[in-house]
Amino acid sequence: MFDIKNLMGKVKEMQAKMQEAQEGLSTIHASSESGAGMVKATVNGKKQVVSIDIDRDLIKPEDREMMQDLIVAAINKAMAEVDILAKEELKKSTDGFLPPGFDFNSMA
Repeated sequence: MFDIKNLMGKVKEMQAKMQEAQEGLSTIHASSESGAGMVKATVNGKKQVVSIDIDRDLIKPEDREMMQDLIVAAINKAMAEVDILAKEELKKSTDGFLPPGFDFNSMA
């Protein structure tokens, strides 16, 4: 027989786990670099830029456009990496609650 009370309990438990996992995303960090390490960017699991590190030799007025391009490249690489890490963390947090093969693309 179908037990709706048990099902609702599982749904609430899963929602709590998902909320906990979402809150934990700020502790996940990914860093990447561009320009052979001249520009480094770090983002968290909430896709917020945490830090940018620019090599002193790079900061010259005539190199302004190149520096901007390198910053964008470093941030984009870090965002891609943290997206993968966030999905892995969400998958671990919901293990056993969601069906195998569940798509986390819309959740992270």
